[in-house]
Amino acid sequence: MSWIHEKANRELTRIREAREKQVYPMFKPFESGGLHSSIGGQPVVNFSSNDYLGLTQHPKVKEAAAAAVQKYACGLSSSRVQATTVAHVELEERLAAWYRFESALVFTTGYQAMVGTIMSFADKDTTLILDSLAHACILDGTFLAAGTPTQQCEVRFFNHNSVRSLERVLKTKERKNAMVLIEGIYSLDGDKAVLKEIVEVCEKYDAVLVLDDAHGTGTLGTNGRGILEETGLEGRVPIVVSTFSKTFGGIGGILLGDADVVEHVKNRARSFLFSASLPVPIVAAAGAILTMLEDDGPALVAELHDKAAYFRKSLTEIGFDLGMSNTHIMPVMCRDERKALFMHIALLENGIYMIPIVYPGCKKGEERLRVNVTRGHTREDMDQALEMLQIYGDAFFVLSGDELGPMED
Repeated sequence: MSWIHEKANRELTRIREAREKQVYPMFKPFESGGLHSSIGGQPVVNFSSNDYLGLTQHPKVKEAAAAAVQKYACGLSSSRVQATTVAHVELEERLAAWYRFESALVFTTGYQAMVGTIMSFADKDTTLILDSLAHACILDGTFLAAGTPTQQCEVRFFNHNSVRSLERVLKTKERKNAMVLIEGIYSLDGDKAVLKEIVEVCEKYDAVLVLDDAHGTGTLGTNGRGILEETGLEGRVPIVVSTFSKTFGGIGGILLGDADVVEHVKNRARSFLFSASLPVPIVAAAGAILTMLEDDGPALVAELHDKAAYFRKSLTEIGFDLGMSNTHIMPVMCRDERKALFMHIALLENGIYMIPIVYPGCKKGEERLRVNVTRGHTREDMDQALEMLQIYGDAFFVLSGDELGPMED
């Protein structure tokens, strides 16, 4: 047996134990798409989906994708360098106009958009400064840039959402240029960036701010343009990265910025130049959802906010700890791995799908259920989930005020 087999066998110990105890929560196969699906023949309501406006299953979206299949087939068999279509260009132009940026570029995934953007600009004269809760795409882009010969940028972190900590790093950085990387909504904790204060300190120190607003697109701002619209800061953040894998119901990344900035990334980012072109059916589906946002954005966003407010109020009245959340993403804090795993199993057996997040996905002691409220959830869906959460939150001593500590073997 080689060292790779020995390493794999050793690293899989926790997963084998979880499977033996029938609490392994990952990779459960859905038998249909949408928020209402089934797993193993049992109907489930999915509260871990990022389909925030519930538009993935909309007939117009499916029709647009199907028409694109007939015209372009499922894929283009090459990278954008030689596999760009009119559909790609038109969508990029529409996205730039809707987001109110000069230019846009569509990547095959949001992960690649962030990694490619970071690596296109970071070099030995750059300090990359990350929020301590930065998403994996920001971390990986940063570490790839730092480990690339001739680039080898400086990497620094600041305390989550702490402007004082950020300013301290900007004052003490060792390289000439600074790039600050944050998220609009932090996907596991559900809290928003203190964007106005961060923008101001970046402007003070001439630092370039890169905003990952993947979870803000379609959910924040009157029209759903994200945290920049909500805070009135449109025009003051030079680079925004978003995605098609949440509100736009598919897969793909979006880079937004000035024309020269976007053109530089387009001709420099390896994750763009050496990855297959985004399939046109996905482009068409995103375009159909963009049309809905252009036409009915305020109503769609308002409905999401109404449902999120109802669910948040109900969860807090029951006694759940929602951590730092102040958005439609509401982590139900269990603060114990076994409690989170058994809560997940109990809920799933009753038709409610809420994925548990445990170490290393979060710090030990911060284990939680991932709970996302979407516009597509009905009042009946939410009430069913709340009823089950109350029953099992009480049974597993998860509610606030419970005295029982972590579950023991």
